[in-house]
Amino acid sequence: FEIYVYAADMEGIHLRGGRIARGGIRWSDRMDYRTEVFGLMRAQMTKNAVIVPAGAKGGFFLKNRPDGVGGDSVLRDEVKRQYIRYIEALLDVTDDLDDDGTVVPPSEVRVHDEVDSYLVVAADKGTAAFSDTANEIALRRGFWLGDAFASGGSAGYDHKGLGITARGAWESVKRHFRQLGMDPEQDVVRTVGIGDMSGDVFGNGMLLSRTLQLVAAYDHRHVFLDPDPDPARSYEERRRLFELTGSSWDDYDRAIISEGGGVFSRNAKRIPITPQVRAALGIEDEMLAPADLIRAILRAPVDLLWNGGIGTVVKASTESDSDARDRASDAIRVNANELRARVVGEGGNLGLTHWARIEYARGGGLVNADFIDNSAGVDTSDHEVNLKILLDLAVRRGELDGEGRDALLAEVTEDVVGHVLYDSFLQAQILAQEVRSSAMRVFAYEDLMAMLEEAGILRRADEALPPSDDMAERRRSGQGLVRPELAVLLAYAKRLLTSELLESGLPDDPVFARDLRTYFPHPVVTRFGHLIPEHPLRRELVATIAANDVVDALGPTFVSGLAGEMGAEPAEVIRAYRIAREVTGATARWLEIEGHVTTLEHDVAWRLLDGVDELVAGVARWYLLHAPNADIDAMIEVGAEAFVTLADAMTDLRSDEWRAEHEALAAEMVEAGVPEDLADRHANQRALLHAPDIIAVAQATGDDVVAVAQTFFTLGERLGLEWLEQEVLALPAATRVQRWAQQALLDDVLDARRVLSQKALEEAGSGADPDAAVETFLAEREAPRRRLLTVARALRAENDGGLAGLTLAVRHLRGLAG
Repeated sequence: FEIYVYAADMEGIHLRGGRIARGGIRWSDRMDYRTEVFGLMRAQMTKNAVIVPAGAKGGFFLKNRPDGVGGDSVLRDEVKRQYIRYIEALLDVTDDLDDDGTVVPPSEVRVHDEVDSYLVVAADKGTAAFSDTANEIALRRGFWLGDAFASGGSAGYDHKGLGITARGAWESVKRHFRQLGMDPEQDVVRTVGIGDMSGDVFGNGMLLSRTLQLVAAYDHRHVFLDPDPDPARSYEERRRLFELTGSSWDDYDRAIISEGGGVFSRNAKRIPITPQVRAALGIEDEMLAPADLIRAILRAPVDLLWNGGIGTVVKASTESDSDARDRASDAIRVNANELRARVVGEGGNLGLTHWARIEYARGGGLVNADFIDNSAGVDTSDHEVNLKILLDLAVRRGELDGEGRDALLAEVTEDVVGHVLYDSFLQAQILAQEVRSSAMRVFAYEDLMAMLEEAGILRRADEALPPSDDMAERRRSGQGLVRPELAVLLAYAKRLLTSELLESGLPDDPVFARDLRTYFPHPVVTRFGHLIPEHPLRRELVATIAANDVVDALGPTFVSGLAGEMGAEPAEVIRAYRIAREVTGATARWLEIEGHVTTLEHDVAWRLLDGVDELVAGVARWYLLHAPNADIDAMIEVGAEAFVTLADAMTDLRSDEWRAEHEALAAEMVEAGVPEDLADRHANQRALLHAPDIIAVAQATGDDVVAVAQTFFTLGERLGLEWLEQEVLALPAATRVQRWAQQALLDDVLDARRVLSQKALEEAGSGADPDAAVETFLAEREAPRRRLLTVARALRAENDGGLAGLTLAVRHLRGLAG
């Protein structure tokens, strides 16, 4: 959706990637501002995957810029004047809503399009102080969003005051360093940065750890060098500069700078490089021009490169400077394969081209993408706007006044911040998990990209994603996607899933509608929860929450993979996932593990998380196969209690051999630092994949769930079904069809086991001893049992666990089950 604004001395454009869309408005100093805004809108589409709207961006350009006439103040006044004209023009062609929600088209405008009343704006480059101005316009004109029109105003959340963008990016940084066995809030982290302490993202970011050693930094005015800083003293000095209005690096106390360091103007012709600086930056030059020194800073051998958001300064070695689309940074730009920092934190936008991120990641560097790292800012704006929309309903009904609304917004600030930071934590975590298994999921990624292309929302070349022939080569060579590529897929998977859910009835399901009560802060829900069903963006909120929940938990290909394999609708997969999540108590399991991630070895924490993920995915598959249209609440009510009962009784239900094996696994985890109860739960967890079958038999026969489980596992031991399941899982699956065949064969084994258990109990009668029931049942089926065991014995003896032999074994098992 495009709005074009024209005046003799100003032009502007506003682009939205969807009807419900959000993004900032910038004052552009580029003649090609339309190209700039279009690129930023596309980036915003990806970034906004974590929030309700699609991406939007706007920009305006002064055709008669008053440079040199009256100084900066005259220029600022002109920018503000033209910003007001631009905002007024946008609202001139935007529908409004009255208090009853009736559409009011703009006056003196001939309307050819459909109803289109959702228009919000936000601060961006050159307009950071204009949120209140935009809201004053909206209020004066009576626009239905009021001061929710522009987030971050005086009655909104101050992003710099909260440090929210930097804090969100810091979640990615912490995750990267965990992989390196470091804690950036406890261990010394040598850092170089782009920005100065007066900036929001840079300043807040450099105050998130007292153990940072900021070795060097630069902004558009100065170069800062401190080759061996004292972490404590330098932290306090950075804090002083952050709190000093309008500070620059030139205000840094020289007495605190370590030997050989200093602050230098970027206007200097040459800067002397001391031995200490040469050692810190890993260079040999004794004198450098400022631009060359900045390039050396970017290439420094440090732990962290922190981007506070000044220019596109890193490109891929295969790109030209023009590909970076930032002429102002041409003189200082470096190639990604020259970076020696171990981690890049992208608090600011567009510091690296996307090809640069990919090249850096392929070389072993740890980086996500700017739209992942700094998404907390747009996430906070999203919460603010949606909160204001809800609370303004209360104001219009006389349940709250304006002063009370503002007080409540302030009261729930920490609740909003906590929610936003957890979103950032989950995105960084699932990307790190996905990287570990990426090489095994190339087919799944290819299928997802094909779906996205078919839906018309992805062009691989635009997002630097590999084409099909490249994916085939990666599959053959055992290479997967790197983090920046996975970041794009993560965001696009969320976008596709959200749009698909909006086209389904899922957002109207009371089970999912209840999610809104967790989206909004508890004090707001307590007082005004009755108004949530009237929220104009209720369906969009539900769809976005559901999409983010499943993708952040099980990755970008879980829904698309199951939907493709089974021909299911995405909403059906989400329903099955919701049942599985609640029945297994997965949320509590995930949270417990997340509470230990800072104290456990990296690989140990991943094993714990992977165990829960596999359990949820397996149980969700069962509900999708066997109860696709069941009542969600009813399934959860029956399944959750029985699941807990089975988990508590599991060790008493299995053989001594099984118990010894799993006790050994638990002991191994305890030795690795896992708390004993968590280690026990992890060791027994895989057996709970059978829980849905056991619970289904208990419901069908009326028998106690523990007795059914005893029958289920006794049958498995007598017939060697555990071995058969493991052999099926071990089948090579080099293609997607082979993988589907493998899973279908396993489904057959599990289905037969369930049927056998149910028949054994039905024939034995209520209250029968499980072991006796199994023996009697099998004795009456000696011939088919013997055939099954003979085939299994031959397979073991000949070590022939191929598809043909296993298919024959499963056929005999199905015959035994009737």
